[in-house]
Amino acid sequence: MGTQSEILTNKIFALVDCNNFYVSCERVFNPKLNNQPVVVLSNNDGVVVARSQEAKSLGITMAIPYFKVKHIIEANNVKVFSSNYALYGDMSERVMNTLMKFTPDVEIYSIDEAFINLKNIAVNDLDNYAKDIRTAILKNTGIPVSVGIAPTKTLAKIANEFVKHNSKLNGVFNIVNFPKMDKLLSQVPVHEVWGIGGAFGRMLMSRKILSANDFKNASSSFIKSKMGIIGLRTKYELQGVSAIDLDEVLEPKKDIMSSRSFGRYVTDISEIEEALSQYCMRACEKLRLQKSCCNSVTVFIQTNIHKLSDMQHAESKTVTLPEPTNFTPEINKYAMYLLSKIYKKGINYIKAGILLTNLVPESPVQLNSFMSSRDHAKRARIMKALDCINSVWGRDTLKLASSGIKQQWAMKRQHISPRCTTNWNELLIININ
Repeated sequence: MGTQSEILTNKIFALVDCNNFYVSCERVFNPKLNNQPVVVLSNNDGVVVARSQEAKSLGITMAIPYFKVKHIIEANNVKVFSSNYALYGDMSERVMNTLMKFTPDVEIYSIDEAFINLKNIAVNDLDNYAKDIRTAILKNTGIPVSVGIAPTKTLAKIANEFVKHNSKLNGVFNIVNFPKMDKLLSQVPVHEVWGIGGAFGRMLMSRKILSANDFKNASSSFIKSKMGIIGLRTKYELQGVSAIDLDEVLEPKKDIMSSRSFGRYVTDISEIEEALSQYCMRACEKLRLQKSCCNSVTVFIQTNIHKLSDMQHAESKTVTLPEPTNFTPEINKYAMYLLSKIYKKGINYIKAGILLTNLVPESPVQLNSFMSSRDHAKRARIMKALDCINSVWGRDTLKLASSGIKQQWAMKRQHISPRCTTNWNELLIININ
């Protein structure tokens, strides 16, 4: 970490954030939901993970269990949806593709937000440029977004948060050269600053550092001693000096996991095999997407630790592969072997998963003496064809037979909406009279 003068300077960032993204996706294909209270639930319809502004006004909080607010939902005719990840993922890609037409300097931070670098944009009015971005995304996708503009990524986050709570800003807030920065930062609780969070926030508040402005003015030596370089960078960012640059290239993950809770208790090994095969396909898709192969496979299963009346069992097992691979049938074969070693008959299982570790680049891969380069190339072509078909025709158009058809173990998704953009059988039908 260099001195403050050595840190990146003369930057202008914008954070483009989709408003109530999951809810907005549902509204695109069902305009009747506009201005209505809407919530979206997590896996197995467990907790609330997204809310419309109308639902927030009813007192429905984020991450609250569905059953705890069911009385509010029923009394106020709140529309409820299960998480439709196929739809949300595709809509996110459309938003990001639109954004990339405005600048190549894009860091996709999450499914619903991205940072962009505006320093090299040849425009005189960044506010109007941001409004053009909002207009284009809304026109192309139907998703409303907010844009916060600032000289650092941390300040862009803060600007974006103010946009969401102030309709007078019309979706854009530019705080580059903002004249009342201290007053603005004084309104931001320190634990809500990007990069600080709850644990550090509690420590800081115990020392009377209550706001972002307090943190900005705190002693650098104190912050470094308690929070390290990350804390010091956040201080610089709040002072308007860019210390966190745009990360345009996502680093490959060091391991990949695919895991879900079942929609009901599962006892029979054949159903767990189906679920594990499904999770194996998802993990291998991610593996190939980042052009990696794995050397090790881990499988785990577990019961519901909260249901003490049931016999408890949680176990995992790992195997090292004879050679690195991203060939789904091969990895699935080892996953089934591991499951057979840890499964116990007569126990109610609630969750299973697969973890791919010791990842390496898919090229070059050292083959063992039993695998010819010709066979390896054939496997690569098969997987490329599978991924291409599933990308064009929808996920699971081609899949492992071992993953089953009915999948009665699958997650509870009693309120799922159609996958309008990724499944031919669920296309939106419009009646014109």
